[in-house]
Amino acid sequence: MPDATRTGVLDAPTRVDIHRYDTWASAQWQIWGSPARVVVTDPAVLPAAIERSHSFLADVQQACSRFDPDSELRQLHPQGSTAGIPVSSLLADLLRASLIAAERTDGAVDPTLGRDLSLWGYDRDLAELSPASGPDDLAGAEARYQLQMRSWPARSPRWREIRLEGTLLFLPQGTVLDLGASAKAYAADLLVAALHRQLGCGILVSLGGDLATAGPPPGSWEILVQDTDHDAPCYLTLAEGWAVATSSTQKRRWSHRGQNVIHVLDPRWGIPVVPHWRTASVVAPTALEANSLSTAALVKGTEALQWLREQGLPARLVAANGRVHTLGSWPEEVQHHG
Repeated sequence: MPDATRTGVLDAPTRVDIHRYDTWASAQWQIWGSPARVVVTDPAVLPAAIERSHSFLADVQQACSRFDPDSELRQLHPQGSTAGIPVSSLLADLLRASLIAAERTDGAVDPTLGRDLSLWGYDRDLAELSPASGPDDLAGAEARYQLQMRSWPARSPRWREIRLEGTLLFLPQGTVLDLGASAKAYAADLLVAALHRQLGCGILVSLGGDLATAGPPPGSWEILVQDTDHDAPCYLTLAEGWAVATSSTQKRRWSHRGQNVIHVLDPRWGIPVVPHWRTASVVAPTALEANSLSTAALVKGTEALQWLREQGLPARLVAANGRVHTLGSWPEEVQHHG
């Protein structure tokens, strides 16, 4: 689609880049260290879509940020109790989504890893951490994983002990929640549905690697799947109302006590996974499900191919050596060799 016009507006404190075309328009800005994008098939409603998106995403951050000391989630940890804690309806929805993700992936996506992530240095915004010192070799990462697996005590799957009764949360003492593996994807699902109800046109919402759609697209939803500039691009046509998510071991990396660390942990021990896969992408009816499966694939490592086949959804895995594996109805790609 040709770029008809491009403008930028400053919506303090966030820079919003706007693209306008004859039959659709889009806006992009940064949030939570990742790009956020909203596409509407009626250019006239773009300002309303931007306003609603900023307001809703601010509410999500206030509800479940692990780094904001004033967030509702952070207030839970000092008072974690099996007696029941009243929470907002939004946080209850986000917590419920995290438990759905855990159940869907047999615990590979676990919302109770907050304390473990902090032990690996991820206790503040990624921009404040020491950058990773170059790429890890797979053999070295595998050796560290095996050593840590033998020396670290096994974790119990505490997510099964969390209960929600409406907006009353029952949280085991000492549990530190991190909803980073599900909240962004579920926020995309909630936002795209809310915008479609409010504006009535076709909507696409992308938050980082989690993308959801609602309503008729402008011809078709043509999605570029590419993790870094060095990765081969893949183009995917997404059906109306479907979602796609990409999880990566190449981003959200930092250095901690001389070791490169990635944000995806193996919940069995609370240690960083071996990056057998550069990325995992999954198409599903919701961004929450797509993200849950793509994240679980990184955790499951070499077992991910067979496990994803059993899920019966289109998927794409890029191995550490760059080899691409496509599953289900994911479009085949032409492999280019330079």
